[in-house]
Amino acid sequence: MTTAHLCIMATIAVYLLGMLYVGYVCSKKNNDTDDFYLGGRKLGPLVTAMSAEASDMSSWLLMGLPGVAYLTGVADAGWTALGLVLGTYINWLIVAKRIRCYTHATGSITLPDFFSNRYGDKKNLLCGIAAVFILIFFIPYTASGFAACGKLFSSIFGVNYVTAMLISAAVIVLYCTMGGFLAASTTDFIQSIIMTIALFAVLLFGVHVAGGFDNVLDNARSLPGYLGLTATHDVASGTAKPYGILTVVSTLAWGLGYFGMPHILLRFMAIEDAEKLKLSRRVATGWVVIAMFVALAIGIVGNAATKAGAIPVLVGSDSETVIVRFSDLLSSHGVLAACVAGLVLAGILASTMSTADSQLLAAASSVSRNLMQDFLRIKMSRKTTMLVARTTVVLIALIGVYLARDPNSSVFAIASFAWAGFGAVFGPVVLAALFWKRSNQYGALAGMVVGGVMVFVWKYLVRPLGGAWNLYELLPAFLLACAAIVVVSLLTPAPSKVVRDQFDQVKSM
Repeated sequence: MTTAHLCIMATIAVYLLGMLYVGYVCSKKNNDTDDFYLGGRKLGPLVTAMSAEASDMSSWLLMGLPGVAYLTGVADAGWTALGLVLGTYINWLIVAKRIRCYTHATGSITLPDFFSNRYGDKKNLLCGIAAVFILIFFIPYTASGFAACGKLFSSIFGVNYVTAMLISAAVIVLYCTMGGFLAASTTDFIQSIIMTIALFAVLLFGVHVAGGFDNVLDNARSLPGYLGLTATHDVASGTAKPYGILTVVSTLAWGLGYFGMPHILLRFMAIEDAEKLKLSRRVATGWVVIAMFVALAIGIVGNAATKAGAIPVLVGSDSETVIVRFSDLLSSHGVLAACVAGLVLAGILASTMSTADSQLLAAASSVSRNLMQDFLRIKMSRKTTMLVARTTVVLIALIGVYLARDPNSSVFAIASFAWAGFGAVFGPVVLAALFWKRSNQYGALAGMVVGGVMVFVWKYLVRPLGGAWNLYELLPAFLLACAAIVVVSLLTPAPSKVVRDQFDQVKSM
């Protein structure tokens, strides 16, 4: 093993040990399951903002998005990024404070809790169904993160892909099970800083090895459709492929997913003071704009670097390793450069771990609290509840590793399906619960079921038809779920006076 590889491994090892130490420190602050799942609602505005966005911008930010831009240019990656920026801002603007106040008023510490408490669902049916959907969609989402870890280590060190995933999963599970939500949020804050350093380091180095900014632009201009917003570059034919209005709308629909992301909504619920969410919104939105612009630019720079002979040609899902290739090249420029390369690779790990820890924690709370205790009404002691939650984290991680065992699996493709699932299942219900007093538990249940089913139906039965049907499954599933909530709520009895009065009380806060 070369000196460069040793420096990279040492840097990554320091980072991983640091994450474990945070988990150990935070474990001392977990007095009960409320602390484990929601950190006792003690998050400050900066940690709330950056942990929310770090848990949102998973490995696809440093691997998936640059990979798409590398292959096809600006359009696909750019419209996706714009949709996510808009979704981020609107979510912080209209949902954050309202859901913080509502969950505090109802004593809800998980999203399924909130649904049942909001609608006065005594049988906890909403809680149980929501918990099942969280498991269904968090498992592939977690798998996409493990796939990123496997690609990272196998491409840079030549180690076995599955072994790399197991090591990464073990670290995530350890600090997550030790420190719970507070550990996940604190490490996410640290990881967002590392991700930012990684993005800028790679961009500057990439422009240098590609021959300068002018060379990058000249290369992009030479590829038909590469810099356009109404066309995309087709690698196979070397021609411009039209990027129509339906595709633009479908891609922008990524932003709808934010309203239903449990691991992001939990951050809103956990802030210590709802009045500080304005600062959090500004910090979060600003970071997302910068991070996604730089990630997209890295893909474009990577293509130019390939033409300049600095990095190899990347085909298919290998395009998602463009940052890894830059890091490998950077590490050959001396010990200091190798340490910076190690920090960049730690940034990829950070982007993966910051999402996986939040997903695992949300899934664990759904099983131990919402499914077993609230819905199935299994009585458990505080100690047993914590044990079940931690065991669930381990089991979901193992399933995620199994699903991502194929080294050719696409991080972007897996994450996009899970994103659509959460957005369609929970997004319409969250909006109705927060802003429509007439919505009821029957409408909410119909919305969840219709949204979840339609994601699968559209993805595997309708979208393959092509043409006008080739829409990102989140958009049609989201709209149909909204329609189901409205129709079923209006056809069934109105919520009770207690539920309506509580809605008015929260609205006035």
